[in-house]
Amino acid sequence: MSPVHERPPDPEHIAEAAVTLGQLWRANHELELLSKRMIKSLGVTGPQRMVLRIIARKRGISASGICETARIHASTLTGILERLARGGFIERTRDSDDGRRARFDLTPAGTRIAEARRGTVESAIVTSLASLSPEERAVVRRWLSAFGDALGQERALGDDEVRAS
Repeated sequence: MSPVHERPPDPEHIAEAAVTLGQLWRANHELELLSKRMIKSLGVTGPQRMVLRIIARKRGISASGICETARIHASTLTGILERLARGGFIERTRDSDDGRRARFDLTPAGTRIAEARRGTVESAIVTSLASLSPEERAVVRRWLSAFGDALGQERALGDDEVRAS
């Protein structure tokens, strides 16, 4: 049975979901604002900087390695890599063992951006997680993963099924 046809949640869970959703919307709004500020101050968005940081940690990484590390879809990464290459932040080379595979490294401009410490999404995450215990951080990661999975399941529902609820 799909989630649409399950017993409706009780009012307490609905209220808790509303508060949580409000907190998520606020965090998303701040994330978008900071990412836009990063474009002005650093020349890259939050997701682009995340990719630069991954490449900085593992020079010569492949696109599939970046996807695995960042947990993003290849189609999303393609656009990020194209914008970073066009901006002069990364360089692509062919894999010496497999000419079909590209490897990525940072340019000097990309290295400067990857090394920035303040005014970034990553800095805000580090600051916010610093007050939590390792166990609490694990719970946050587990919940975010479960929430992402639930969003994907809801998105996958057919339009007819959603209208029938």
